Amino acid sequence: MTAVKRSNKEIIAYLAEKFPLCFSVEGEAKPLKIGLFQDLCEALADDENVSKTQLRYALRQYTSNWRYLYGCRLGVERVDLQGNPAGLLEQQHVEHAQQQLAEAKAKVAEKRAAEQAEAKEKMKKRPARKPKQKTTIFNKKTAIPRQSKPRLALTTASHDNLKQGGQVKMKMGESVKNVVVLEIVKDSARVQLNNGLVMNVATNRLFA
Repeated sequence: MTAVKRSNKEIIAYLAEKFPLCFSVEGEAKPLKIGLFQDLCEALADDENVSKTQLRYALRQYTSNWRYLYGCRLGVERVDLQGNPAGLLEQQHVEHAQQQLAEAKAKVAEKRAAEQAEAKEKMKKRPARKPKQKTTIFNKKTAIPRQSKPRLALTTASHDNLKQGGQVKMKMGESVKNVVVLEIVKDSARVQLNNGLVMNVATNRLFA
């Protein structure tokens, strides 16, 4: 009977369930006994869940996985299907595992670099955003664009202007008021606005 088609991941999970002391799906994997494939074929000869071909591909993926390669270190014991010691890892096998791990990492780094380069290239090809156009503010009543008020040309008040009874202009924020000088005291003056308000201001705020 033909075995049901399953992915390598499903086969490995099945093997971890059948032989938990040999296979695992999490954490660092134990190095397997040399010739374990043959032991698996014999142990699962009557098992309709897996075929030899499925076992071969699943075992190849299992032993090339990063967590398996990390576990292949000098002095570590191999295990058989029951988890029994099956010989120490030899130097050549450790070096081969390290080489496989380095190549796998290099491929991942290369793929990541290619993806980043592709993302940057896509960003370059995107059309540049158009600058926002300045909107003209319209007066709701007349629908005529507002224009800024022309600035008044002011000249500093002369000594003749800065005397009692002299009429000068005083800057108040953005506006200019006509005032009468009541009194001059050093760098300040006491002035009166048209509305009768009297206040003290610095003389540098008074203009002709």
